[in-house]
Amino acid sequence: MQRSVCGLPEFKHPVSKGNDMAKGSTRTNASTLPRRALGRQLRKLRERAGYTQSAASRVAEISPQSYGRIEDGWQTKVTDLGLNALANAYEATDEERRLLLDLAREIREATASGRGWWRAYADAMVSGFDHYLALEEAANQVTSWQSTVVPGLLQTRDYRQALTWATSPDRSSEDVNRTLDLAQRRQNLLDRPGFKFEALLTEAVLRYNVGSSSVIADQVRHLIEKSEAPGVEVRIVPTAETNPVGLMSRSFVLFSFPPLHASKLQEPPVAFMEGFTGDLYIERDVEVSKYAREADRIRHVALSPSASRDLMLRISKE
Repeated sequence: MQRSVCGLPEFKHPVSKGNDMAKGSTRTNASTLPRRALGRQLRKLRERAGYTQSAASRVAEISPQSYGRIEDGWQTKVTDLGLNALANAYEATDEERRLLLDLAREIREATASGRGWWRAYADAMVSGFDHYLALEEAANQVTSWQSTVVPGLLQTRDYRQALTWATSPDRSSEDVNRTLDLAQRRQNLLDRPGFKFEALLTEAVLRYNVGSSSVIADQVRHLIEKSEAPGVEVRIVPTAETNPVGLMSRSFVLFSFPPLHASKLQEPPVAFMEGFTGDLYIERDVEVSKYAREADRIRHVALSPSASRDLMLRISKE
């Protein structure tokens, strides 16, 4: 069985072709979004001023590698003194300088608040999954297109357990239970005010006999129940649909974010795909927009939420 980001919290080290996010898994705490924003602002000012990253690193008195990590949004220490020096070199306006310093302050405040609830489950995660959790926690809307498994935020404990044993049969019961506890803790996100989760699923997801017929029946009934909750929408692409939209793109997840608290900057969305040998985080606008368009095309062939509930109800009775 293929592992899925929405199926199992067992991730390999993240790999990306969308940008330079394959450098490590340190961009994982509440400062993820302001770090991304600071990196984008610095890159924009640097390119406008005609500086190379190497020249910029000398201005900030840090290594070229460290400066590159800052622009990529990774966790690297940046001081107000260094930012002021860069603002001077880039001939930034007063407004641009204030924005850089405001973002730096927001990073410090977010970092001081902690790295997230998932730290307590570090022993239950493979390297890289904490980055996914940070994006999920920071998002105000998540769209998940899945063609093989139920999204993790909507899985029952028995369904998740069946997937875990199938992919990791040698794990101890204690390790498996820790993984299941982590999965259930993630699902609290669905109760957060203002959070929206959209699940786009193939009908096949509901018919794969994961664990046993009773496990999948309970899972389908759970989907029906959750689909009636505020902020949760489940839509099914029926097997009878002749337009194979979504099948060629494979499963993916789209994260959308609210404006940053202090600077009010709007962070651009991120797309995610899991691969067998590595995970792909896509941030470039032109590439993320392709996934957004694909999600829109899938919505056009998917059943309405009410018709999807009717189909799930029929399947649960079979």
